[in-house]
Amino acid sequence: MKARWLLPITFALTPAFFAGLAAAQTIYPIDRATMLTGGKFDFKVEFDEVVNPESIHILINGKDYKKVWNQTEEFIKNEDGKNVSSLVVKNVDLSIPGDYKIEVSAGDKKSSVNWNVYQTPEKRQAKNVILFIGDGLSVAHRTGARILSKGISEGKADGRLAMDDLSNMAFIGTSSTDSIAADSANTMSAYMTGHKSGVNALGVYVSRAENSLNHPKQETLGELIKRTTNMSVGIVSDSELEDATPAAVVSHTRRRADKAEIVGMFYDVKPDVMLGGGSAYFLPSTTPGSKRKDDINYVERFKQDGYQLVTDATALKRDGAKADKLLGLFHTGNMDDVLDRRFLKNDVTKKFPNQPDLTDMTQAALDVLSKNDNGFFLMVESALIDKASHPLDWERAIYNTIMLDQSVAIAKKFAETHPDTMIIVTGDHTHGISIIGTVDDDKPGTEMREKVGVYETAGYPNYQDANGDGYPDKVDVSKRLAVFFNNFPDYYETFRPKLDGRFVPAIQNEKGEYIANAAYKDIPGAVLRSGNLPRSADTGVHSIDDMVVQASGPGSERIRGYMDNTEIFRVITDALSLGHSK
Repeated sequence: MKARWLLPITFALTPAFFAGLAAAQTIYPIDRATMLTGGKFDFKVEFDEVVNPESIHILINGKDYKKVWNQTEEFIKNEDGKNVSSLVVKNVDLSIPGDYKIEVSAGDKKSSVNWNVYQTPEKRQAKNVILFIGDGLSVAHRTGARILSKGISEGKADGRLAMDDLSNMAFIGTSSTDSIAADSANTMSAYMTGHKSGVNALGVYVSRAENSLNHPKQETLGELIKRTTNMSVGIVSDSELEDATPAAVVSHTRRRADKAEIVGMFYDVKPDVMLGGGSAYFLPSTTPGSKRKDDINYVERFKQDGYQLVTDATALKRDGAKADKLLGLFHTGNMDDVLDRRFLKNDVTKKFPNQPDLTDMTQAALDVLSKNDNGFFLMVESALIDKASHPLDWERAIYNTIMLDQSVAIAKKFAETHPDTMIIVTGDHTHGISIIGTVDDDKPGTEMREKVGVYETAGYPNYQDANGDGYPDKVDVSKRLAVFFNNFPDYYETFRPKLDGRFVPAIQNEKGEYIANAAYKDIPGAVLRSGNLPRSADTGVHSIDDMVVQASGPGSERIRGYMDNTEIFRVITDALSLGHSK
C-alpha cells in the first residue's frame, strides 16, 4: 500500500484508499525511498485525527520500531494546535542493507510504505569527488557555449568543451514529490541526500508542519562526510552561498528563503572551503547592508574558528592557496555575470568591481582541499546560467556556461595528477531554450524577424576569439545565434544582446499582473510576444526535460542510461565508500 502526500492538503492517496479502506497515515520517508546504510533521517507519521499513543503500532519488517531504533519518540497529540496527531523519531538510521516494509496502524486505520537500504562497496574507489552544477544547464546552453567558445565551420565544431570528453553519460529525471516540475532546492537536495523532496525544500521531506524548520530531515552529503570521515568539504558558487544549490550541501528547511538560518547550518557543518556571494546574511543586523535580524556575526565566528577570509579576487589570489580553511564572500548578494564583469565593464559591477571568476574560485578550492590526505568532496556551481536564463537573457547564460566549462577544465587538469578523482558535470534542472539559426543584421529590411535565418539561410555566426581566452571578443556581432525560449511572459523581443545589464522582460502593472517591459518597445525592430505563462509570472520557468550528466574517473561507470536524480547521491557515496553494514 503506497502512502503519498499532496500539498496543501496532506493525506495518503493509496491503492487501499481508492478501494474504500481507511488509510489515514502519511509516513516519512515516503514509499520507494532509498537510503544509505547508516545514513541519518527523521521518521515521522502523520495521523489525520487525534489519536491515543497507546493505539499506535509501528512495525519495521515485522519488528516493533522501538526495538529497531533505541531512540525516544516524540508524540504530538495536537500538531500545531490542530485536531491531528503525529509521531516523530529523530536522527535514526538503518544499518543492515535490504528491503524494508514499514506498517503503521492506529485503531482500524492502516498504511504502509516500502524502503530500500543499500550498502556501499567496502573498497573505496575515489579519493576525491568534484561535482559541477550548471544551474539550469540545458543542451542548448552547452551547444551555444561550444559555438561561441570554440567556433564551428563546414558543419563541424572547431573545438570541444572540456565537459564534452568526460567518458560516461546519462539522462536524469528531475521531478519533485509534489510536482512534475522542480526547482533548484529539491533537485540539488536529491543529489545531496538520495531522497526526493518538494519544491522549495532542502534536506527535508515536506510534511504538514507549519514551522519551515520542523520537517523530517534527510542527512546531507556534507553532514555525512563530516560525521563519518576525515575528508574535507568545499562549496563554490557565484550565487549567494545561502542560495538553494550551495545550501543543499548542508541545509534542512522547507523554505529555501530561510537564508539567515541556512548560514547557521553552514556554521554547524563547517565546510572547509566556502566561496561565493551572500555576505549580507553572514553579517549582524548592525552592519550596513545586512539582511539578518539578529546581532550574530558569522564572519567573525568563522574567522575565530580558523578560516581565512577573502573578499575580492586580489585577496583570493594572494591568500587563498595558503589557507587551511577558506571563507570567500565577494558580494552581498549573487555575484555578477561574467559578461558584465569581464567584457562589457558596464555599471552592473560598480559596487563590487573586483569579483573573481568561477575558475579562480575553483582553483583556490582545489589548492586548499587537496592538502587533506584523506581526500575531499567539492561542489562547484555556475549559478548564473539559471539566473540569466529566467529573464530570457541567453547571451549572459551562455557566457556563464563557458565559465563553467573552463572550471571543468581546471578540474580535469587536477585529475591528471590525481587520477583517483571522480568528476561529475550536470545541472539541477533544465530551461526551455533552443538555438534555431542566426540573426543577421546585414540582411535587408527593418523588421528583425526577417533577419532571422533558418535552415540553409542561417549560415554561420561571425563570433571571433582573437585573444584565445575562450570567450568571443564581442557579444554584439553582426551575425549572431538566434536563440529563443519556449516559455515566457509578455515581452518585447529585440533580437539583440542587452549591453547595459541583464534583460528585464516584464514588469508589474497596477493590477499586479506582469506585462511586457516598455523600456524595450522602441528598440528598432522589437516585436511584442504574447506570453504563454500565467500573468503572475515575470520570467521564464524551468522545464521538465531530462538533465544530461557526464562523468569521468573512478566510480563514473555508474553514470549510464536513464537515472533518477537521487541516484547521483548513490554514485558519490559508492565511490567514496561512505556506507557500511554495522
